[in-house]
Amino acid sequence: MSPKEILQQWVEAFNSGDADRIIQFYAEDAVNHQVANEPVAGKETIHQMFSDEFAQAEMVCIVENIFEDGDWAMLEWKDPLGLRGCGFFHIQNGKIVFQRGYWDKLTFLRIHDLPLPSN
Repeated sequence: MSPKEILQQWVEAFNSGDADRIIQFYAEDAVNHQVANEPVAGKETIHQMFSDEFAQAEMVCIVENIFEDGDWAMLEWKDPLGLRGCGFFHIQNGKIVFQRGYWDKLTFLRIHDLPLPSN
């Protein structure tokens, strides 16, 4: 499968809210860096991150664009509540080895009525 096809399936898994399903797309030593947070390294830790996030808020990824360049796939997305973002996925041997996402954490916390970080 191409990186774009893998990413399309990743979006389906994300939208299912199933951490066990989505983690199948990651390599054992993968790194997931959502720039609003510290990087998360390793398949087990990424699985826990998704478990926690799916339990915290109902998240939906509506694809606006998916681009592919070599072994990279890029996702431009929005959600039904107005949040927008983009993600970059480095895919090798059919698995995500690196992911970086850009989105507005403050807006996410506000629209999901979650606690804001204290200073």
